[in-house]
Amino acid sequence: MIKTIHVATASISIVGFMLRGYWMMLGSPKLTQRWVKTVPHIVDTMLLATAIVLAVRLQQYPFVDAWLTAKVIGLLVYIGLGFVALHFGKTIRLRTMTWLAAIVVYIYIVAVAITRNPLVLL
Repeated sequence: MIKTIHVATASISIVGFMLRGYWMMLGSPKLTQRWVKTVPHIVDTMLLATAIVLAVRLQQYPFVDAWLTAKVIGLLVYIGLGFVALHFGKTIRLRTMTWLAAIVVYIYIVAVAITRNPLVLL
């Protein structure tokens, strides 16, 4: 059940990120709505909590198991790119490029999760 919640929240998280990126490119005022700022934090907190529970239950840990290390590093890159895309990018071009790069990193994280191979894209 924990894995199902983890996968569901990961899916909700990326759909929300893609929607917010779309709104960002349109210059939509929807990005300023309270729920748009609040819901991603709730979803991502659930995602992180389930990830921690899964790691403990599977007894596989970042910096011990290479594939989990790759996921954590990928997550940090994804978060950084997301901040630039949705908050700190100075131009729409930079925001769009970092938004697309974040989506590519997300795909990598999912591929690593499925294969448990950090070199999955090679």
